[in-house]
Amino acid sequence: MNNQTKGVLFALCATLLWSVNFVIASGIKGHIPPVGLAFWRWTTACVVLAPFALRSTLKNKTILLQNKGYLIITAILGVTIFNTLIYFAGKTTSAVNLSLIAISIPIFIVAISRIVFKEKVSAIKMLGIATIITGVLVLITKGSIQSLLEINFTIGDLLMLLACFFFASYTILVRLKPKEIPSKVFLFTIFIIGTILLLPFYLWEHLYYNQVTFDSTTIYATTYVGICASLISYYLWNEAICLIGTSKTALIYYLIPVFSGILAYFFLNQAIVLAQIISMGIIITGLLLTNKKA
Repeated sequence: MNNQTKGVLFALCATLLWSVNFVIASGIKGHIPPVGLAFWRWTTACVVLAPFALRSTLKNKTILLQNKGYLIITAILGVTIFNTLIYFAGKTTSAVNLSLIAISIPIFIVAISRIVFKEKVSAIKMLGIATIITGVLVLITKGSIQSLLEINFTIGDLLMLLACFFFASYTILVRLKPKEIPSKVFLFTIFIIGTILLLPFYLWEHLYYNQVTFDSTTIYATTYVGICASLISYYLWNEAICLIGTSKTALIYYLIPVFSGILAYFFLNQAIVLAQIISMGIIITGLLLTNKKA
């Protein structure tokens, strides 16, 4: 298997795992406070990864200390802030708005890659991106332009937009990772840093706002998001960036609504309507166009 194929598969698997995360989130909305969910998500990821990465991390402490500034910024953007902002955004805005604003993540990544890495954006890639965005809009609005015009934006939408920009910046930073730092050491380090930085906010939420109730729903949800939607998906996403670049990896992110729709059909008994089928076809067509050589 060549690097191109491997990178695409890694990005697809990461996207699929995040899609399951969205399906789970829709089922536990309001059950777990936002910072609590973020804190225990990353704590779980750290605990699971520790037996595999702790020794290597200590062995590489010199190179880690030399790059501490880069690691702290990457951890803040990708771990501490990104998902926490999404959880806060979900409290004050609709799932439709979140999905609509999530379109901006790959656009941010492509734009920043153009500025930082001078990656060329061909006409065929621009056509593919426009096709993908059209497909996502059809999915969100169910084919109704009127519903798009009637969307109202709130403070949660601004938080989601900031989250998208931060995740795009995180993706760019991953590409700048020093080659001397092994992937598992890099992940373990930013997970630890990000979780430590979340701790004071979690304590404040726990003492003055709302406490996490450790029932079966909480345990199952945090276990999945901690292991699958954090540890495994972040590893696959980071590897995909190294193998096929930031822009191609970013565009595969657009498959999340496709995967989410299919998963919701099987696990939440949500019907798939004609507009969803059409939008899935448009999104996949756009992805094929963006990966076609000019």
